[in-house]
Amino acid sequence: MTSPRTIIITGASDGIGAAAARQLAAKGERVVIVGRSPGKTREVAESAGGVPYHLADFTDLSQVRRLAAELLDAYPRIDVLANNAGNNFRHETTRDGFEKSMQVNHLAPFLLTTLLLDRLVASRACVLQTASEAARIYGNLDLGDLANEKRWTADKAYGDSKLANILFTRELHRRYHDQGISTVSFHPGNVATNMGQDTSSPTRFIWRTKIGQLLVLSKPEVGGRTLVRYIDGTPGVTWESGAYYVVDKAPRKTHPQIHDARLARDLWERSEKLLAQA
Repeated sequence: MTSPRTIIITGASDGIGAAAARQLAAKGERVVIVGRSPGKTREVAESAGGVPYHLADFTDLSQVRRLAAELLDAYPRIDVLANNAGNNFRHETTRDGFEKSMQVNHLAPFLLTTLLLDRLVASRACVLQTASEAARIYGNLDLGDLANEKRWTADKAYGDSKLANILFTRELHRRYHDQGISTVSFHPGNVATNMGQDTSSPTRFIWRTKIGQLLVLSKPEVGGRTLVRYIDGTPGVTWESGAYYVVDKAPRKTHPQIHDARLARDLWERSEKLLAQA
């Protein structure tokens, strides 16, 4: 594909997204960053050479819809959409009425992607999803209880939302790969980002302490390079469309629901119905 490509990265106001944006901009790509914080997003855009940026808080779906309209108006071609925004949250219901982890991590990127779908198809785009091994460790989706009202924990909610990310990516491949879209989801490794800043999960002691960051976590630049490898990769050669990877390898052990094609279809339909009511 001829450079520069138009590459949209959400969750790019810090961490993996910010690092990847800087690395891609340095290579001459046309990077577009999306973030929640006006100040931090502007600073990253400036540090990446003055790349364009857009603001949206994924806890408010009206902002996601506005964002999609802005992107469609500004970019006649979208070569890559990297759905990177996400976090592990405390127990909270958004203004749209959804459990916060499920909305920010799954429903909002699902909405953004589907609103951009015609443009992505026309561009024969790659859609990437930053997922997590939390899907395997903590996840177990119940479509009748996506809010985890029966048994909520921060890690269960996060794991379910990351499992939803992987299933959405697989279903997007099934529905639209024949029309030119390629998809991939991946766990970037344990990276020192802003994870754990607003969660009741015990993992916050890893993310928020110097010892945890030094002994367990890698620097954002490392995670950024992983994201860039998928953006620069060739579907069918470097990675298989619809697949899930841990850093750069297909995992030997995954959650059984990841391979449940019926669940992936039902999750898509359930997500559409929930968003239509929001």
